[in-house]
Amino acid sequence: MFRYLLLSLFLMLNLSAGNALALEVYDILITTAIIDREPVDSVEVFPRESGKLFCFTRITGADEPTVVRHVWYRGEQLMSRTVLPVNSPDWRTWSARQLLEDLPGAWRVEIQDVDGNILQKVNFQLR
Repeated sequence: MFRYLLLSLFLMLNLSAGNALALEVYDILITTAIIDREPVDSVEVFPRESGKLFCFTRITGADEPTVVRHVWYRGEQLMSRTVLPVNSPDWRTWSARQLLEDLPGAWRVEIQDVDGNILQKVNFQLR
């Protein structure tokens, strides 16, 4: 009986890990606005006066509800982390960052799965 319990647990853990690995970032970009769940533009260099930027992602492959994280960095400094739900096999989601004029430089947003694995990242400049 104990063997069957261990086997069942092993199978459940492997299926969970397989589901997390099936996640894929189909689309990722930094945009100045989102209208009707779609980004309005895709820009790599932004003036400091932009105000607010959005990281838009389209996530595919979720067989069951899960989450991803949008982790914003300026250089190597962690600026913010947002946990976002992924509730279907083809899911659009985004996070936003209010920009401060005194924080120019190289930025990036990492998209991480529930275990913290980096699925994708996008770089941009704030000038």
